[in-house]
Amino acid sequence: MPKSYEFGYSVKDAKSGNDYDRREVSDGNVVRGEYRVQLPDGRTQIVTYHADWQTGFHADVRYEGEARYPETNNQGYNYNVPEYSGSLNGFHGNGNNFKAVYGPPGYH
Repeated sequence: MPKSYEFGYSVKDAKSGNDYDRREVSDGNVVRGEYRVQLPDGRTQIVTYHADWQTGFHADVRYEGEARYPETNNQGYNYNVPEYSGSLNGFHGNGNNFKAVYGPPGYH
């Protein structure tokens, strides 16, 4: 026979940046719970869920707050594009059917 239970915990540590909590309760047949976590972009992710033996796990995910990103002048990675030194004669064929073209990576 399934047992009922209830638990919860919270962690808030400014030094590590951890800020989350979780609560869960079960009557032995249905489990209900919620957890919250502070995301690196400043929003709080909240997941509310329930689960039972007949229909499985169901979750509702929502967010509070607005995402904030640091200002950056990063233009992407800066590296030299490697040159292709292999043969244009592929596994089948003599290489006349295609031309290898290699350029720098694109950033979007």
